[in-house]
Amino acid sequence: MNLPDNIPQKAKQELEKLLTGNKNFIKGTPTAKNMCLSTLQKLALYQEPYACVLSCSDSRVVPEIIFDCGIGELFVVRVAGITVGPNVRESLEYAVKKLHVPLIILLGHDDCGVMNYANSHYPEMTEHFQSILKCVYPVIDHAGQMECNNKFARKHTVWVEDYLMNHSSIIKSHVEQGDLYIAKCHFDHDSGEVYLINNDLERI
Repeated sequence: MNLPDNIPQKAKQELEKLLTGNKNFIKGTPTAKNMCLSTLQKLALYQEPYACVLSCSDSRVVPEIIFDCGIGELFVVRVAGITVGPNVRESLEYAVKKLHVPLIILLGHDDCGVMNYANSHYPEMTEHFQSILKCVYPVIDHAGQMECNNKFARKHTVWVEDYLMNHSSIIKSHVEQGDLYIAKCHFDHDSGEVYLINNDLERI
């Protein structure tokens, strides 16, 4: 598993754990054990997730399942198209500042309905879904329309990281101090694989 050299050790450890869990999911050999009432009861008064995942609300993208995790392991924020507004940003900030997670995963995916919708309506601001479009259209404004919506989704994931670094002093300061790493990831529906991407949309 080749990960970037600049990942802080704690974040690297947690990311390796999640990518190993994803391999378990792909092979159909999940090992998660923290999925029962007794686990929930132990965590009734506190939580200690080891990573935060911003994922799409898409019913096919369930972080706890595709990363082979149980109750209390992930702090998950789900919103259509991993679009980022104030509430989503502050949810991520809460995970960083209050729960001290060392890792944020931005999880885009194949066949994203938000990317399909935005690509087919750009540059129109439709009557509905305006907040979502306002989060996605800047990607097209900057990069132009893309025939492949999966490439569009990956480009949007890169844009989300940039947005967070420019609009959240909490996230930016923790990244710069080496206490936090943001992993840009994409979920492949055909293979079930979660893989990392860089700013050039290349697989890591």
